[in-house]
Amino acid sequence: MDGLRIEATAHTPMVSLNHLTGVMEIRGRSIPDDPEAFWGEILSWFDDYMRQPIQLTLVKIDLEYFNITSSKRILFLLYKLNELVDNGLKAQVEWYYRKSDEDMYEVGQDYAFMVRVPFDFKEYSDSDYVVA
Repeated sequence: MDGLRIEATAHTPMVSLNHLTGVMEIRGRSIPDDPEAFWGEILSWFDDYMRQPIQLTLVKIDLEYFNITSSKRILFLLYKLNELVDNGLKAQVEWYYRKSDEDMYEVGQDYAFMVRVPFDFKEYSDSDYVVA
């Protein structure tokens, strides 16, 4: 199995999925023209990862904006983390949000309520934000 790296565009986030470290990062904006194709690749990769996951899977999400179709796919991904926990493994989500973006914080809270995976909320100010 290989990792997956998708560079950010104006409509899609940077995605870095590393099967060796169990760290998965999603950062940027998610308003893809073809959400099925974009998120399908990510969810398919994660299905493969779940066949041989490591002990701790860490998902870092730092999205400045996403549309409803992306919201559903993110929830699908988070539900897959439930399966890891159900199989005795550890999973955690780091949810990043700007201090000035209360809506993004609340969306993270909603997701945290819907899954059995611990969320760690990471607030930062606009001046802390560095595009990688």
